[in-house]
Amino acid sequence: MPLFSQTISDYWKSQFLNGDVICNNENFTVTINPDLSEDSRVMVLETNDGRFLAVLTPEMADKLALSKGHKLTDQVFRQKLKEAGVTLHGADYIFYFSEGEKNVLLQESLEGTLRQLTEQDDVVFTEFESSASEQDLDDAYVELDHWAVFGSFEHNRLVCAASMYPWKEDAQIADLGVLTLTSFRGKGHARKVVRSICKYAFEQGYEPQYRCQLDNEASTYLAKAAGLTLFGKWDVISPNCTVGESQ
Repeated sequence: MPLFSQTISDYWKSQFLNGDVICNNENFTVTINPDLSEDSRVMVLETNDGRFLAVLTPEMADKLALSKGHKLTDQVFRQKLKEAGVTLHGADYIFYFSEGEKNVLLQESLEGTLRQLTEQDDVVFTEFESSASEQDLDDAYVELDHWAVFGSFEHNRLVCAASMYPWKEDAQIADLGVLTLTSFRGKGHARKVVRSICKYAFEQGYEPQYRCQLDNEASTYLAKAAGLTLFGKWDVISPNCTVGESQ
């Protein structure tokens, strides 16, 4: 059985192998794709099985002096980015459920003071937001008007929430964020909420996707505790980088 679903495999292939492959060896692939959007004109992916993939626009390939036949490694590619003044945003870990863990999750039932939230929960959700820091709210990106929202309660107070939205129009992948109020952390709320919202996503035909920055140890721990498996590290060009922008 493949570790991850065909949906996940097909999505990332469409992102990194759609175009003119100019370098392809055992562990490193570079593709030129003229259809990349402005904010994705350079992307890199390091998968958990040791592969490094990069995709870029023809304009960016010219900036880096890349062409077919070049012998490249990921180190050489990153050096070329640096020499051209190309900066990346900063990688995210990306987690998914393995096929085995997905089957385990789908057998679970919701327990205790945990449920799906709706627009009728506006008052309790507003109170929840007012109890969190601006930084936590920005990092988690949990919104009541997202495609799906789940919350966990203590004494009728919302203390942990997760929300999801379809990540891309052409992929059945739902990206999630989760936030637990500081004084309620370490009690298992986030794990239960993440598993519940991910089960819901599977039942709606979506693959749940969990992302966090590499230095966010607590979020990385939560992903693993919730049963997710690391797929890889994904990075895109920095929004502040002007190299290769359309004029």
